[in-house]
Amino acid sequence: MAISLQKGQKVDLTKGRAGLSSITVGLGWDPVSSGKPKGLLGGLFGGGSAPNIDCDASVILLDKNDKLTSKNNLIYFGNKTSGDGSVKHTGDNVTGDGDGDDEQIIVDLNRISPSVEKIVFVVNIYACVQRKQDFGMIQNAFIRLVDNSNGQELIHFNLTDNYSGLTSLFVGEIYRHNGEWKFNAIGNGTKDTSISEIANKYA
Repeated sequence: MAISLQKGQKVDLTKGRAGLSSITVGLGWDPVSSGKPKGLLGGLFGGGSAPNIDCDASVILLDKNDKLTSKNNLIYFGNKTSGDGSVKHTGDNVTGDGDGDDEQIIVDLNRISPSVEKIVFVVNIYACVQRKQDFGMIQNAFIRLVDNSNGQELIHFNLTDNYSGLTSLFVGEIYRHNGEWKFNAIGNGTKDTSISEIANKYA
């Protein structure tokens, strides 16, 4: 049974699960329904000519000093596989419509470079400034971790804060601790407007 986390909680991932290596990190969200199929607000959420909200999941691999030391350690829709082959992005979802995961990241814990201490999962809104969009227009955001060997959901974290006015979410992170991997439910929003702006924080 999956462990349901609250913001700020940390939990062991590999401790007690000696065989755990390949996991899927699923991220999901839905556009807020305006209740009106047409009109200005309805158009914002797919009912008219205004663009859908395009949320992009990205992964940042950091060393022990919380530094991004290689562009190959930034995984997003433009670079879908990490340099060591341990992290793979399965593709971009441009609308967020539908149930379940909107974007997925496959992580092989055994292949992660020894220099990597932390794996950070981020979601930002593509072209948020031009489209005048923020995470107040998104609901039901979550991150979950699944054991690929048996399909069992290990961890589930629903992001329930009010993120109005914010354009990037630091959803969660996997990090090394005493030779094991742990998960931290972060759930913090920022006003970063692109993945490059986020990555520059760790340069």
